[in-house]
Amino acid sequence: MIGKKAGVVKKFRDKVQSANGGLDFWTFHCILHQEALCCKSLKMDKVMKVVIQTVNFIQSKSLNHRQFDSLLREKDHIYGLPYHTEVRWLSRGAVLRCFFDLREEIEQFMEEKGKPVLEFHCAEWMQDLAFMVDVTEHLNNLNKQLQGRNKVVMQYYDSIRSFKLKLLLWETQLTGGDAAHFPCLKNVCTTQSVADMKRFKDKIMGLLLEFEQRFQIFGELEKNFKVLCSPFTVNPSDLPVRIQFEIIDLQCDSDLKGKFAAAGLNTFYQNLLPGYPNLTALAAKLLCMFGTTYLCEQVFSVMSINKRKLRSRLTHKHLNHILNLAAAQDVTPDIDELVKTKRCQVSGVK
Repeated sequence: MIGKKAGVVKKFRDKVQSANGGLDFWTFHCILHQEALCCKSLKMDKVMKVVIQTVNFIQSKSLNHRQFDSLLREKDHIYGLPYHTEVRWLSRGAVLRCFFDLREEIEQFMEEKGKPVLEFHCAEWMQDLAFMVDVTEHLNNLNKQLQGRNKVVMQYYDSIRSFKLKLLLWETQLTGGDAAHFPCLKNVCTTQSVADMKRFKDKIMGLLLEFEQRFQIFGELEKNFKVLCSPFTVNPSDLPVRIQFEIIDLQCDSDLKGKFAAAGLNTFYQNLLPGYPNLTALAAKLLCMFGTTYLCEQVFSVMSINKRKLRSRLTHKHLNHILNLAAAQDVTPDIDELVKTKRCQVSGVK
């Protein structure tokens, strides 16, 4: 599907280039998937391996699970350990956070079971664990920002650009031994081990380079994004010749300036006057871009939840109606019309 030489994207690009005189078009993969792949560049397997093995030992056996929950209740903890799965992108952050918060109880329980976790006594490993908890939580927050409906590609770009600037800030702070935005790491690092924070700056820089590489297309589209989002503040001389006059006319129109502040991007460019053909074409090209496959995956999840082997009477027609409702952006039921079409059951007793 996505092969560089024989994939669908490659064949489609060749066809478009041959049809429009060699002009290329923009392509990029789902931003959510790219963000999830960037997380794998941390390569902290020595931490995750111990965490997953310990969690599986506690959770996979019912006796261990009940005994561990009993231990947590004795210490007034109201939550336990969740499972980790690679399919669910946000689960790693939840497992790491709970594992770090319950590290004393886990250490006690594993020693009672005769399977002590020796890594708990290693200061370097504990720092790696704390760093993974903090950085994974930051990545999960970014992932949540990229989810949701009714978003355009510029909003995804703003979130990615903001996170890259945060990575630069963290790299500078960790170089100086400051873990202000890494509370768990700051908690386990003593005064003597503050210098150990500097080794994590390489992890941050590696993550930044991964983001730069995977979202390189955004850097090429940044100028177009600025034109679309801030047409009244861009410098016309920095833009292509075909659009300079239209930007000047737009910036000198006080009425349109007020409408841009009140309306959203979609509404403003849809109702733009016919005198801005190039600007309208650019807006249509950018606003129609699919930033993520979030809606597709959401519909697939709805289908997986509803279509089960126990629901034998669920026909394809019913499932199609359910998916239509799930995929619809805004559906407002007409209650009055629905009530009129219903046949009332009148009692025969007077």
